[in-house]
This record gives sequence, structure tokens and C-alpha cells, in this order.
Amino acid sequence: MKQFEGASVLVTGGTRGVGAGITRVLLRAGATVVTCGRTEPETPIAEFRVCDVRDPEAVAALIDGIVADHGRLDVVVNNAGGAPFALAAEASPRFHSKIVELNLLAPLLLAQAANAVMQRQPTGGALVNISSVSGHRPSPGTAAYGAAKAGLDNLTSSLAVEWAPKVRVNSVVCGMVRTEQSHLHYGDEAGIAAVAATVPLGRLADPEEIGACVAFLASPLASYVTGATLAAHGGGERPAFLSASNVEGNH
Repeated sequence: MKQFEGASVLVTGGTRGVGAGITRVLLRAGATVVTCGRTEPETPIAEFRVCDVRDPEAVAALIDGIVADHGRLDVVVNNAGGAPFALAAEASPRFHSKIVELNLLAPLLLAQAANAVMQRQPTGGALVNISSVSGHRPSPGTAAYGAAKAGLDNLTSSLAVEWAPKVRVNSVVCGMVRTEQSHLHYGDEAGIAAVAATVPLGRLADPEEIGACVAFLASPLASYVTGATLAAHGGGERPAFLSASNVEGNH
């Protein structure tokens, strides 16, 4: 079913990893998808525009350009983000500032620009923020990232109240996803398999499974859903005490 036929969609960071999975799902659903990033990919999977989502002028130009070319903006997926491993005690103030800027302030900046367009459209629009389980549990080694994602989920609920009824705002709280960069986080295939075994569903997510969650939240199927955080984490993390306990039945 082409539930996004005729819709104009922006996916930030939509050229690789989770973002590429989201883009592919929305393309198959009939959307006209624009992706953006700081550098143009070798093989774009959708229309691409260069944009640093942390730059207010660049974001304004991006949104204005999409509306000028496609006549409307129906859905924005704030996917661009991430953080390298760095212990909080050793990372510089500038490092922490950049992580929060990319993962919290940039989505707010882009959401503001998109909302200004969507509020003027008869059909409004939908914003979907890509969050992380790191914002809902301790995030050692990526503390600023986890704090930013926690802030993003709170921002989601706040914007949903401010911008209703024209614009719906939701987030997808992602667990571990198998991408081309999984080895940087989990090691070789044995490491990835060991990590996957800690997930109740027994595997890492495919990027397109995150895309399916985004498609639901952005579609008319979720017309009464706003301010929500949809957990897509395969069941989360098995409580550590269950592995330590020797009570029969806990293993």
C-alpha cells in the first residue's frame, strides 16, 4: 500500500545506517524523499541536499528549497546524530557541547523550521525524532549522547503539546541496530552475535524495521498518536541480576 503517495518527506542523515533503512521504507510507501548530510554520498538512494543540520541558515535554506521544489513538506524525520565512545571524565567541554548540539539542538532547530511550514498547510504534518535506549538507561562512554537523547524525548512531548493539533510529534526509541558500522560498536561477527544474544528477541534490529516504526508514526494509522515514544529495542535488556542469581528458573 502506497500510504505516502504524493507526500514530501525529509530524512536527515538518510543515506546510511538507520537513516537509509528509513529512507528505503518511505520510498517504497510512495513518498518523495529528500535526504541531507554534510557530504554527498557516492550512490544516493533518494534526492540528496548538502546541509549541516546544526547551522540555522543551512537548515532554513534546506526547508525553503524542499517547499519550493515539491510544494509542501509533510513529514520530517530527525535521524542525524550519534557519538563516538569517550569517557565523560576525559572528554573536553567542546566535545560534550558538539554531541549535545548534534543530537538535541539540531533536531529542535530543524523541527522549528519544519513546523513553520506545516502549520500553514491544511493537512499539517508529522515529525518523528530518532531517539535511543541510551537516553533511558545509563550510557557509560556516551554520557553526553545519552543525556541528549533523554532531552530529545522530553522535547518530543513538549513540542507535541505546543504544536497540536496541526503537527504531530513522536519519537522512536531505538535499541541496537545492525548497520555497516556495527563492528565499531560491537566488534567482529562473534562480538555482534554475543551482543545480540543479550536481546530478548535474540538479534539486532534491521534498519528497515526502524523505518517501519517511523512509517507508522508518520502515517494516518497514527492520527491520534502524538507526544509518544515508541520503543523499538527487541524487548530491551534482560535484568543483570537474573544472570547472577542461582535461584532455579532464573536462567
